[in-house]
Amino acid sequence: MTPALIDDTTLYAVLAPFAAAVVAPFLTRWFKHNAAWLLAIVPALIFLHFTGFVEPVSKGESFVAAKAWAPSYGVNFSVYVDGLSTLFALLISGIGTFIILYAGGYLKGHPQQGRFFSFLLMFMGSMLGLVLGNNLISLFIFWELTSITSFLLIGFDHLRAASRRAALQALVVTGGGGLALLAGFILIISVTGEIEMSVLLASPDIIKDTTLYVPIFFLVLGGAFTKSAQFPFHFWLPNAMEAPTPVSAYLHSATMVKAGVYLLMRMHPLLGGTELWTTVLPLFGGITLLVGTILAVRQTDLKLMLAYTTVASLGLLVMLTGTSQEKALEGAVLYLLAHSLFKGALFMVAGTIDHEAGTRDITKLGGLRSAMPITFAAACLAALSMAGLPPFIGFIAKEVLYYGTWGWLELGLPITITAVIGNALMLVIAAAVAIKPFLGPKVETPKHAHEGPVLLFAGPVFLSVTGLGLALIAHTTGELFIGPTLSSLLGKTTQIELHLLPTSINAPLLLSLVTIGLGIALFTQIDRLRGLIGSVLTAIGWGPDKGFDQFVAGIVGLSWRITRLLQSGKMQTYMMLTFIFTGAAVLLPGFLTDSLPAMPKMPDYRFYEWGILLIAFFGLIAVLVANTRLTAIVSLGIQGFAVALIFMMFGAPDLSFTQFMVETLSVVILALVMTRLNLSPSDHRHGLAAIVTGIVAIGVGLGLTLTLLAITQQPFDSRLSDFFAQFSRSIAHGRNIVNVIIVDFRGFDTLGEIAVVVLAGLCVLALIRVRTKPEKPIEKPKTVAPPTPAQTGEAH
Repeated sequence: MTPALIDDTTLYAVLAPFAAAVVAPFLTRWFKHNAAWLLAIVPALIFLHFTGFVEPVSKGESFVAAKAWAPSYGVNFSVYVDGLSTLFALLISGIGTFIILYAGGYLKGHPQQGRFFSFLLMFMGSMLGLVLGNNLISLFIFWELTSITSFLLIGFDHLRAASRRAALQALVVTGGGGLALLAGFILIISVTGEIEMSVLLASPDIIKDTTLYVPIFFLVLGGAFTKSAQFPFHFWLPNAMEAPTPVSAYLHSATMVKAGVYLLMRMHPLLGGTELWTTVLPLFGGITLLVGTILAVRQTDLKLMLAYTTVASLGLLVMLTGTSQEKALEGAVLYLLAHSLFKGALFMVAGTIDHEAGTRDITKLGGLRSAMPITFAAACLAALSMAGLPPFIGFIAKEVLYYGTWGWLELGLPITITAVIGNALMLVIAAAVAIKPFLGPKVETPKHAHEGPVLLFAGPVFLSVTGLGLALIAHTTGELFIGPTLSSLLGKTTQIELHLLPTSINAPLLLSLVTIGLGIALFTQIDRLRGLIGSVLTAIGWGPDKGFDQFVAGIVGLSWRITRLLQSGKMQTYMMLTFIFTGAAVLLPGFLTDSLPAMPKMPDYRFYEWGILLIAFFGLIAVLVANTRLTAIVSLGIQGFAVALIFMMFGAPDLSFTQFMVETLSVVILALVMTRLNLSPSDHRHGLAAIVTGIVAIGVGLGLTLTLLAITQQPFDSRLSDFFAQFSRSIAHGRNIVNVIIVDFRGFDTLGEIAVVVLAGLCVLALIRVRTKPEKPIEKPKTVAPPTPAQTGEAH
């Protein structure tokens, strides 16, 4: 179905958070503690706007809106609204509303709260632009904006070295993946000739049928895997827990880290279903699921436990998306929705515990149920959904995904076993987060624990209850949200039927019972299991996180060596490198592309023309054999005078006069400068240096000669010459066309050239006045290993 054109309101909805970000610091200063309520109105209104698309999208409709951005490049600020983008927009704006409120309570009284709100709202707008982006280039721009704004949020507490390191690590990893994604998008545009996602989705096989499918696949995967923390790029996400908890709850569970999953789902009709897709994605997704859950069990910090299960959940989503099986994709969409709700709630619960009790270490927590009853209730509801127990949306998602993986003939069994183990370990973490801090004997905490204000518990309560409510109305949830999103993934309209409870005893139900039983058994041995995993990780030692530090240290060392080589402080080196690259630039393309110009025939010169050439030739010999620099400079002027004589013979007396003046002044000025500088009189080179210098000089000269020959052999386009000849008199009131061009038609160019000459004169003056100082040796920088998080599990 062709997307319907809508008005620009949706475009303004994407830009609204950026506008709110501008005023956020001022509102925080003026309204103090009430600023969060005012700022939360913006995402709430955006949420209400996108609820208006739910019904038409559920009927299979889609919509586009666009504004010209860079029309000469075909780049538009355009949005594409269908089931997938609507679901993501609702999650971003809906959860974002409660994150703004939560941040108002969590950072209450913080001197930089306004700045934090500003960063958070900019990130919200970037995510909305990403998931709604229709134009590939504008989508990439918003993709990179999410990396930049998350860098600002992760490094918000910039006085702490750990925060700075985590922010830099996230930026390097996701930014590097973003460059790969840009290359993939450029290839897509090149091979298809299309730049709008809606147009590409109308022809889903357009990329699969090209010979560049494989590089496009891996480049897009590079962007998705780095953003969604897939193994081996998973290490940046747990380290990003150095950010304040509102950032963790929003960026690293509900929104940013799912950008990669969104991209894979969006590109599924274009890239999915191939043997490469159904091999690579399930493999890496399954590894990420197991690695994330195992490392989560190792942790005792609430945020790190949730962070590693986020890594695992992203792996599960990638694994399910990689199957390209309809029922597995349905399970992926359901789990996407469920995870956003329960993980956002649990992160806010962890932050509330830390805020009110003074610690996030579960070994130092216990008995908080009576002190924090509302937070405890929210934690239980969210944890039950995370554990996949009825009657929550997480249970329905687990049932459907088991149905999809079990029925996949090719790799159904290993994928199902991986999902069962991963879900069992996630049940362990869910139980640990909900039970350990709240039940058992009361433990003395650094702060007197009590229930937080409404700003802190409103979000967890709403999200956890929503996870329950969506399950109770499972049929409606399927019709309005899951079915339209699944249709976007499959590229065709699909109707689904969701039920809260299984209608019969089947394989998915039995697998759920196995998952629950295994999870409970592992939870009873969680301390022993944590010690065992810790011992294994200690024995392994090295991991991607440590590898990142080694990579950065290697880059620093390499850059120092290159800088030491190229920036030696010697003018001779700089000039040599300049000429080498100039010669390569003008000479190599012709040889590599076999497009060298034809050599012209020797013209029939007159005797005086031969005389001028002989003058130039003997001037060249004089330069080469000159014993002093002063003699070489004077001899060099002979070349310029010979060129001036050529201009005069071919009817350009004004140009010839200018050349005479320039050459005369150049020789005089250079001679005066040489007398002031303390330089050796001779500049002869011997041996290897003479050979290298000669090769470079001949290469540059040959390259420029061939370039000029290639230009002169092109058909002459006289339109510009005709324009100047026609209008020099009538418009500029001058008969000398050359003067009119220089003064009138290219007046600003001439002004720029004069500025360059003035700048060069100032540089010459500085050289004349310089006083030589003894050189100090350049010391190699000491490589200091950046601080690493204290948790041993994060090294893996």
